[in-house]
Amino acid sequence: MNLIQSKAKDLMATITIDVVENDYTEKVDKALKDYRKTAVIPGFRKGKTPMGIINKKHRTSVVVEEVNKLIQDELYKHITEQKVRVLGSPMPLKTSEIDWGNQVEFKFEYEIALAPEFDVKITNKDKLNIYKIKADAKLVDGYCIDIAKKYGKMSNPEVSEEGDLIFCAINQLDIEGNVMKKGLQNEATVSMDHIADKKIQKQFVGVKSDHVITVNIMKAFTNHADLAAMLSVSHEVIHNLTSEEFQFTVKNINRLQPADLNTELFDKVYGAAVVKDVKEFKAKVQAEAEGQFVGESDRMLKNDVVTYFIEKLKLQMPNDFLKRWLVQTSEQPITMEMLNNEYDMYSKSLQWQLIENKILENYEIKVTQDDVVAHAKKLIGMQMKQYGQPEGDDAQLTEIATNILKNEEERKKIYDKIFDERTLAVYKENFKLTEKSISYDDFVKLASEK
Repeated sequence: MNLIQSKAKDLMATITIDVVENDYTEKVDKALKDYRKTAVIPGFRKGKTPMGIINKKHRTSVVVEEVNKLIQDELYKHITEQKVRVLGSPMPLKTSEIDWGNQVEFKFEYEIALAPEFDVKITNKDKLNIYKIKADAKLVDGYCIDIAKKYGKMSNPEVSEEGDLIFCAINQLDIEGNVMKKGLQNEATVSMDHIADKKIQKQFVGVKSDHVITVNIMKAFTNHADLAAMLSVSHEVIHNLTSEEFQFTVKNINRLQPADLNTELFDKVYGAAVVKDVKEFKAKVQAEAEGQFVGESDRMLKNDVVTYFIEKLKLQMPNDFLKRWLVQTSEQPITMEMLNNEYDMYSKSLQWQLIENKILENYEIKVTQDDVVAHAKKLIGMQMKQYGQPEGDDAQLTEIATNILKNEEERKKIYDKIFDERTLAVYKENFKLTEKSISYDDFVKLASEK
C-alpha cells in the first residue's frame, strides 16, 4: 500500500492511497473461511460448503468491506502519526467507477481541509474592559422586598387586590357560553402577575368568593407550559382546544403579607445579632448581590475574549470544503441555502475552538482526573455542610465523588467548570483589563447589544 499526501494549497490537500492485492488478500481469505464455518447453504452440511461456492457468492462483498476498512485505518493512522491538523474529516474525491468483481488494485483519493497556522500570545497590548456591576438602591430595595415576601405571612382577604393569588374552579365553555359537558375542568391558583393581558388582569381585582369571570385563556396566558400545568393537561391539548373561553369561579383569595424589615427578620435571614438595622441589612443584601454579579461579569469577559481574538486573528478557513462537508455529514437534510444562513456562526465557533486549543497549549492549561475528583469532593463537602450533615472523611468523600463521576454528564460539567476557571484566570492575568463600574440595568443593556 502506498499513501501520499500532496502539498497544501489554500488550506487544502489531497491524500492518494494505492491498494494492491497483497494488502487485503490475507484478511479477505480469513473472513471467507470464518464465514464458511457458519454458512448454511442448501445441499451442504454447515461448515462443509466448498470454498469455491463461498468465494463465488461472497468474495466481492468481502473485498469491498475489507478494502474500505483498510483505507479508513490507513487514513486516520496517517493523520494521527503525522499530526495532520484536519478540519472536519477526509472526503472522497469522485473517481472512475470501480469494478470490484474484476479489479485487484485500487486507487482512492481524498481531499482534506487543514487548520490554519497561527499563534496566540496575550500581552498588555491586548486590552479589554472588565465590569464591576453595582447594585443600586432600586435593585437592593427590590431584593429586600423579595426577602420580606419569602418570610411573610399568607392571609385570606374577602376582596382581591392587585398581585393576589386567586384560587379558582376552572371550566371550559361552549359556543353559547355554557359550561361544556365534557370540556376541560380543574381547580388551580391563578397568579395575577402571570396574566399577560392587562384588561383580563384587572378582571381579577376587586372580586370576592363565588365571583365568576369569563376569560379567553389564550389571550390571558401566553406561557403555554404554565397554562397546561394550570389546566392539568398536556402541551398538545392547549394547541387543539375546541373553545378558548373558560369560566373562572373564585373559591378563595390568598394574599402574601411581606414581613417587616426589623430585627426579627434580620435574625432569621443572617443569624442572631449579625445585622442591627435596616441600613446594615441593605448593605449586606447589596454586597451579596454584587458578589453574585461577578459571575455575570466574568461571562461577559469570556465572551469579549472570544470576539476579540476572532476579530484580531482573522483566521482564514477552507470555507468551501467545510460547507460541502457539513451538507454531506449532517444528520438532518440541509441545503446550501440553509447552511449559508448559519455558516458564519459555525465558522466563528470553529475558529474559537482552534484559538482556545492554542491557548490551552501555550499556557499549559490542563485538567486531570485527580482535579475532577478533588473538585467533586469539595462540592460534596460544601453540600453536606449546607444541610447540616457531618462532612465525612476523605475516604467517604472519595467514594461518593467516584460514584457521581460515573455519570458522564456530571463528569463533563465539573471538567468544563474547572477549564473555565483556569482559562479565566489566564485572561485576567495576561490581558490589560480596565475596570469599569456599571449599574445592573446598564450592564444588561450592554450585554443585549453585544
